[in-house]
Amino acid sequence: MTADLETDVFEDHRPLLMGVAYRMLGRVADAEDVVQDAWLRWSAADRAAVREPRAYLVRTTTRLAIDRLRQVQARGEDYPGPWLPEPYLTEFGDTVPDTADLAVLADTVSLAVLVVLESLSPLERAVFVLREAFGYPYAEIATLLDRGEPAVRQLAGRARRHVAERRPRYEVDPAQRRDLTARFLAAAEEGDIEGLMSLLAPDVRLVGDSGGKAKAPLRTLHTADKVGRFLVAVAGTGPALSFEFVEVNGGPAVLGRSGDTPDTLFQLDIADGRVQAVYIVRNPDKLRHLAGH
Repeated sequence: MTADLETDVFEDHRPLLMGVAYRMLGRVADAEDVVQDAWLRWSAADRAAVREPRAYLVRTTTRLAIDRLRQVQARGEDYPGPWLPEPYLTEFGDTVPDTADLAVLADTVSLAVLVVLESLSPLERAVFVLREAFGYPYAEIATLLDRGEPAVRQLAGRARRHVAERRPRYEVDPAQRRDLTARFLAAAEEGDIEGLMSLLAPDVRLVGDSGGKAKAPLRTLHTADKVGRFLVAVAGTGPALSFEFVEVNGGPAVLGRSGDTPDTLFQLDIADGRVQAVYIVRNPDKLRHLAGH
């Protein structure tokens, strides 16, 4: 295999590998590092020993992601306030996505589900991602992870039950989410508390991630009254922002910029025509990769 062909094969698989690594880690920079490490191993691999490039690349990426996740968990770093994954751009326009793109757009890449996945063990998370997001058979996952198939099935069952118990209920219709998001933004910008309250479910929650580097609630807010009043109070403060719709984590979101600098990203979970959750990312470290978008 020539160097050019090696590069082409890897690039063909990059969306899949990035999808696996990001779902495993919830961090764009870490996922990119893992994929880069996978490239280095791929470029140095003995070609005679690689019969299935896809299997080799997915196995390598998954194992590197497991190692990275174990390192993160071992550090046990205290994060100031609520934690949310780094927003991951998943825009594909009107093109027909391939299998890897479809997987990226699936429910398992949502902010809500990735938060739940943070509480899984690295192996449980790997099995869940490969099985639920990418549809790998148990036997193939067992081979990828060097585990017996019965053990993989047990890991998958535990992970699936854990996620099902904690997964928030929401609808994924992009048109409905975008329409409600636009109305939500307009009401907040105009300080229309009544209009905003009409969009919020009674038990709505607001999760703000600032990493201690920007203003955001240090605890999750609950109930329409608290969430609505907070949003109206902060809408008129801070720098003037320009807003644009983007697609992150498989759904519509709004990115606010101060000049060219990403300042705030928010996304809504919708169910029964009401906002069930508001996710706000203000940690500049988690928005930096959106600067060139």
